[in-house]
Amino acid sequence: MQAAAAGAVPPPIAPRPKRPRPPSGRTNLASCVVATIFLIFLIIVILIVYYTVFKPQDPKIAVNAVQLPSFSVVNGTVNFTFSQYASVRNPNRAAFSHYDSSLQLLYSGSQVGFMFIPAGEIDAGRTQYMAATFSVQSFPLSAPARVGPTLANGDGVAFNYGLRIEPTMEIESKLEMAGRVKVLHFFTHHVYAKAGCRVAIAVTDGSVLGFHC
Repeated sequence: MQAAAAGAVPPPIAPRPKRPRPPSGRTNLASCVVATIFLIFLIIVILIVYYTVFKPQDPKIAVNAVQLPSFSVVNGTVNFTFSQYASVRNPNRAAFSHYDSSLQLLYSGSQVGFMFIPAGEIDAGRTQYMAATFSVQSFPLSAPARVGPTLANGDGVAFNYGLRIEPTMEIESKLEMAGRVKVLHFFTHHVYAKAGCRVAIAVTDGSVLGFHC
């Protein structure tokens, strides 16, 4: 075997083959798909939390008492002062701001009294008590006045059984509250609540015989 000649040049090393780069269009498309899927997932999570935890609910109104501090009947015309006490509960996890609220009083289908309720705010999960008192303008009583209370047997014949009998009148009160609830400080939702009550009043002295809401 002959030794390599002195000063011989070694053969050149072949370069490594370069891997082909993926097209830039495919990379951008894949990134957009991943970003879209992430956004859809995030929106779904927000909606689930919104409708299970922060879903706005209408306030709950309960009428606790009705009174007539003053009452008089002259020549078939009645005049009185009306007072209603109610509690308003805000079931939301955000404050309820009410700004368009009123109390309306009806007799025989006609409005005889009206009062605006000042704007205010009820904190989240809290109950606020409200009292409204206003004077009702004179109006004529409908004839004939109803008599009660009575009990009836199976044949429809009425008996009084010693209960007090006196002429009565019935009025209807409508309490309406409207406002908004701001959820997560970004989403504003309008809410509305109302409470209607029928009140039976003794015409002789103006005492409240009962009310049903």
